[in-house]
Amino acid sequence: MSSKTVEKLDRVVIRFAGDSGDGMQLTGDRFTSETAALGNDLSTLPNFPAEIRAPQGTLPGVSSFQLHFADHDVLTPGDAPDVLVAMNPAALKANLRDLPRGATIIANTDEFTKRNLGKVGYATNPLEDGSLESWHVHPVGLTSITVEALAAFDSLSRKDKERAKNMFALGLLSWMYHRPTTGTEAFLAKKFGSKPDILEANLTALRAGLNYGETTEDFAVSYEIAPAVMPAGTYRNITGNAALAYGLVTAAHRAGRPMLLGSYPITPASDILHTLSGLKRYGVTTLQAEDEIAGIGAALGASFGGSIGVTTTSGPGVALKSETIGLAVSLELPLVIVDVQRGGPSTGLPTKTEQSDLLQAMFGRNGESPVPIVAPQSPADCFDAALEAVRIATTYRTPVFVLSDGYLANGSEPWAVPSVADLPDLTVELASEPNATDDKGEPVFHPYLRDERTLARPWAVPGTPGLEHRIGGIEKADVTGNISYDPDNHDLMTRLRAGKVERVAETIGDLEVDDPSGEASVLVLGWGSTYGPIAAAVRSVRNTGAKVARAHLRHLNPFPSNTGEVLRRYDRVLVPEMNMGQLAMLLRAKYLVDVHSFTQVRGLPFTTVELADAIVGLAADVTTSDGAGSAHTDQPVTSQGGHS
Repeated sequence: MSSKTVEKLDRVVIRFAGDSGDGMQLTGDRFTSETAALGNDLSTLPNFPAEIRAPQGTLPGVSSFQLHFADHDVLTPGDAPDVLVAMNPAALKANLRDLPRGATIIANTDEFTKRNLGKVGYATNPLEDGSLESWHVHPVGLTSITVEALAAFDSLSRKDKERAKNMFALGLLSWMYHRPTTGTEAFLAKKFGSKPDILEANLTALRAGLNYGETTEDFAVSYEIAPAVMPAGTYRNITGNAALAYGLVTAAHRAGRPMLLGSYPITPASDILHTLSGLKRYGVTTLQAEDEIAGIGAALGASFGGSIGVTTTSGPGVALKSETIGLAVSLELPLVIVDVQRGGPSTGLPTKTEQSDLLQAMFGRNGESPVPIVAPQSPADCFDAALEAVRIATTYRTPVFVLSDGYLANGSEPWAVPSVADLPDLTVELASEPNATDDKGEPVFHPYLRDERTLARPWAVPGTPGLEHRIGGIEKADVTGNISYDPDNHDLMTRLRAGKVERVAETIGDLEVDDPSGEASVLVLGWGSTYGPIAAAVRSVRNTGAKVARAHLRHLNPFPSNTGEVLRRYDRVLVPEMNMGQLAMLLRAKYLVDVHSFTQVRGLPFTTVELADAIVGLAADVTTSDGAGSAHTDQPVTSQGGHS
């Protein structure tokens, strides 16, 4: 029985950091899985370099994984870590500025050599020169202790033994926070089952970390975080990319149609392709195309053939797919385009997050070619967003954008697995017979004869007797689909296609506002992955007694019907975005409301503190303006990218 002190906490933020080859993503993922199994609510933020293997021991090569878990509702991965596990000097230097005074540092002393210190500009060893006296530092020889624990494994080289140091670190942190290791042991058995020496070495390192925490005098305290109170149900930890994949295949099943994914691998969307490629037994066909254009071409061809056509990409891929998206608009066929946004322009920041493709999704095609846009708000919500995108695409016969981003794609949270009975019925009615008669009274098929409610045209599968029709990118005559250059017809068809998208608003419901008192003068309006930081910031501001409202847009085209009325209800509207103000521009143009932008493009999500400060500042502006009898300020609120 351990005699060490056990303290109870309500929350903690841990960041694992090291070289991109140190296994920090795997370590964080396993710690997260065990935490989810214990019933804590959680949110994660993986952060890794774009290079496959950056120079070892350098700042560009640092990979990190942050996990926030608690006994209550968690909205963000945490503003700053309470504990930093630094596997080398580069990991310490890259992350120290995020670490508040008084936080804990567990440093792998074996890597703090003169050579490694010099790589990142340390003239002296920070573990010895007193520069870290504001933090609680635990120097641990993670590498050497691991190698010593594996001394009996004669078949393994020293380098092989050193690779297991991440498992030692995982064992130590599992002891500190009372995490189980059974799930990790099962994971290792599956991963290294064919390599018994490697398997046993990793298991030994994991147990050595647990034992070290229990026996060393350097760690006198361990911590417990009770499970969070959640509605009853079956839960699993899920990333946004996995949720999107499961949502797409579920939607296809609920629609009663097969699904084809035509995709070209691109960070950070590739995992959707990887996940769906393993679901072939559920009627999913995946095609890894030779390029982005071929990928969407295959998806659109599948839609023409009666399948749910899907293509996944990121911003650079959307640019290449734009002509085919315009073709899908003209053909009026269902198509789902998943854009997992990343930093730009051009190649930009492949592994960092951004929300800068909104205007590209809205307008990035030639001609008048509007498409509906759906944006999930959290990793788990990606599942529901996928179902919604398929519903809109099949109901209105239109391409639909899903705007996820790198933060949602790689981040994770607990997901309540839904009951099939609770899923929406997405059954699609395909055209099966002619829908009109010609001048002679003979049955004919008119491919652009529209549904009065949705303005959708029939979805006719090629080869269906009597439904032969012409398609192509040239403008079509209303009803018949014949090629037409008539100016009045083009005007009509352009307005019909736009009107079809506008009618989506009839089935998406109103924009819901969270305004408990009904007396707030400031509304914080967001979209996509800003949901968590906004909700956390509003909660923080409300805890001070301030009255603040918040709302979040899932549908960005069309907007919910009551959006303008909601905006005009408040003295100030703050719109935080990880771009230069794209949604704010759209809202100002459409509703003539002077919304205030709060923007950053740092490749990282907002922190709670910086958003809370912006809300408080805008609320103070309302008070000052009202007290002085002055008009509303036209100045946007901007973020300078500071750390809290």
